[in-house]
Amino acid sequence: MRFRVVTYNIHRCIGVDRRFKPERVVEILEHHDGDVVLLQEVDEGAPRSRELDLARELAEAAGYPHFAVGHNVSLRKGRYGNCTLSRFPIARERNIDLTIGNKKRRGCQHTTLLLPPADGSGGAERHLEVFNLHLGLSARERERQVGLLLRSHELADLDPAAPCMVGGDFNDWRSLLRPIFTQALQFQNATDLKSGWNAVIRTYPSFSPQGGLDRVYYRGGLALRGARTCRLNLSRVASDHLPVICDFELDAA
Repeated sequence: MRFRVVTYNIHRCIGVDRRFKPERVVEILEHHDGDVVLLQEVDEGAPRSRELDLARELAEAAGYPHFAVGHNVSLRKGRYGNCTLSRFPIARERNIDLTIGNKKRRGCQHTTLLLPPADGSGGAERHLEVFNLHLGLSARERERQVGLLLRSHELADLDPAAPCMVGGDFNDWRSLLRPIFTQALQFQNATDLKSGWNAVIRTYPSFSPQGGLDRVYYRGGLALRGARTCRLNLSRVASDHLPVICDFELDAA
């Protein structure tokens, strides 16, 4: 079974031109046609985004029948957080609080997705565990946030063989978190390049990418078939991040 995952910090649909234009994000999502989409900085009820429920608006406009939202930050009016869009049914959802002390509130949204049976003929459904996060701006904060995630029941209680991915905006400029995932937890990084120190797909800033802030880690019977950033010119202005597109295959076990 093959499926596509997109992770994208949409910056509230406010582009680098400071214009609020959700239709640009919709066009990008429709172009790449992901089966699972991890979005960060998704507003609800905020004046800067016309007080829209962006999760619902984007899901409906891009044709996603299932979505879940994990709000993290409350504004004077409105709030924002992470949103997962899915073509697969969502069996379970929960927002994991990753806030450290008096730092800005952060979170990781966990969803359990129901994938079709391996044989396509009425066998048992399979689960895909998806963690959609947005980490803080300091290295120490991010390290502690990952610690909170690893100790959460949602991740700690998972069988390492279970299909699982952790994606989103890691803000990890120097790849300091990579060894935690790839060595301690036996994840692979879909956004690694083939050679070079700290060689990752660069996504920020969108108009001239210098840092690989947006990543996808995966394990448990998932095989990566390709990963890239969006090549549409529109993506260089629609947000301050580029989306990452990853194609996976899930074994039949």
